[in-house]
Amino acid sequence: MDHAVSNSVRPPKPKADEAPRGGPARALSDLLPAVSGVAFKKFGFVQSSVVSRWPEIVGARFAAVSAPESIRFPRGERQDGTLHLVVRGAHGTMMQHIAPEIVERVNRFFGYPAVAKVVMRQGDVAPPRPRAAPPSLKPVPLELGDSLRAIVDPELKAVLSALAAGVAASKGPPVIGGDE
Repeated sequence: MDHAVSNSVRPPKPKADEAPRGGPARALSDLLPAVSGVAFKKFGFVQSSVVSRWPEIVGARFAAVSAPESIRFPRGERQDGTLHLVVRGAHGTMMQHIAPEIVERVNRFFGYPAVAKVVMRQGDVAPPRPRAAPPSLKPVPLELGDSLRAIVDPELKAVLSALAAGVAASKGPPVIGGDE
């Protein structure tokens, strides 16, 4: 019996020193923080949250007329940098007067003296988009007391509220291991 040799193309076998390619499919949302983080670092932002939380840092009034462009640090340093802002039209004079306050607020946001001075240029500023609270954030229950109501950061408040609710819902001390 004569067997015909098939001319089908087979993929080449991976070499022993190569890692196999592929793997499970990943959601695009898993990849975007890494990609945007690289882009923000390239343009001078150590943390993209400065851009996304600008209205919280400087207030809605000043965020409506300004936007951060970059933070440039001295070579080899991560403090005493220069914050570069774009300011809308004639608001530059007002922003010059509050520059020390902006430096203070940005440094408070970072938790260390990241910014020493502010440089502004006139330009077009897109109106800030209001940040809506995620649907998982619910009002703090009355039984948790006033301690969580004083927390301003909505994300921190949500995490602490969920932790408190989890602790309140548990019965007895946590069980570690499987021996009961």
